Amino acid sequence: MRAAFVTPGAYPVPAPRGGSVERVVENFVPLLADRLEVCIYGRTAKGLPRRGMLHGARCERLRAPGKRAYLSGVLAGLRAYRPQLIEVENRPRLVPLLKRRFPGARVWLHLHSNTFISGKAISPAELRACLGAADRIIVNSRFLKADVERRSPSLASKLGVVYPGVDPVWFGAPALREHLRIAQGWQHRQIVLFAGRLIPLKGVHHLLAALPALVRRHPNMLLVIVGSPFYGSSRTSAYSRKLLRMARPWRRYVHFEPYVSHDRMPAWFGMADVAVVPSLRREAFGLVNVEAMASGLPVVACRVGGIAEIVEDGVTGFLVDPRRLTAELPDRISQLLDDEALRTRMGAMGRERILERFTWRHTADRWLAELERDVGSGRP
Repeated sequence: MRAAFVTPGAYPVPAPRGGSVERVVENFVPLLADRLEVCIYGRTAKGLPRRGMLHGARCERLRAPGKRAYLSGVLAGLRAYRPQLIEVENRPRLVPLLKRRFPGARVWLHLHSNTFISGKAISPAELRACLGAADRIIVNSRFLKADVERRSPSLASKLGVVYPGVDPVWFGAPALREHLRIAQGWQHRQIVLFAGRLIPLKGVHHLLAALPALVRRHPNMLLVIVGSPFYGSSRTSAYSRKLLRMARPWRRYVHFEPYVSHDRMPAWFGMADVAVVPSLRREAFGLVNVEAMASGLPVVACRVGGIAEIVEDGVTGFLVDPRRLTAELPDRISQLLDDEALRTRMGAMGRERILERFTWRHTADRWLAELERDVGSGRP
């Protein structure tokens, strides 16, 4: 079977400077190549060939100055490739178009978030039509599955959950921990790490608001905030500038690292003692959770979206009530900073959970199981 994977076209594949959708595709699709002939469609970038291979997966990269040009290039590529299965990544509006243009192909929709099925992005009627045109809909958490079912109850039989994953080798090598901490001058600090985009949804302002209470209890702590408002860029925003103002009175206890490429992130996780994910809502999965756990870190996260499907409360970290962040966030972080044995135990349990459930091999195998269900359904 020939299968095509159509990325949104915002970032190249591979995507070293950002793009969580592209990162998922680049990591699990090549693992399908021993069972299928696979081709990934995305945009090109400096240093990348128009056509190439990525660990067994064919890549078609398009020099497209805009959305229409990108789509035209994808359609031309699909006509030449003639896949039996086309998977659209996170863009429901493309599904009916591809069904019309390629009536002999199965067309799947892979939703990585609920951004493009929300009322701000698409009307309920159009969404039902787009979802209804899909032969199968892959979602990245049970939370997102329930969200889709709520919006269109008749689609329950089409839905399948395929969790994203992580490379446990890449994120599980703490051998350079002390060397890296010494290089930063942090060898005597307890490091609390946030990694992600600096947007209100991620809740970094709540983490900074908890800082006074944390500093009183742990005067040697350091909050390290890795990220910027935009993928692949160190540009600021009104919100990121607000965060800098909030941190100014506590500058001795906060370090901002504006933008770090994904291939350098294991070092930052490796330096940390605790990872915090204070996302407030609509976090369908959250790759940072599995990256932190693969690095052997306990995670303190909000009990929102799909995060509760990753972080096991009281076992691999703590889940806090987003309505009680002011009290619970500093308490749970402090509990971990106070107890090295607890940090070590939870970190080890988190890594074990990753090895059992959340590697990219697990992602590929779950996707192949969905293919078996689709093929075995008998639908034309």
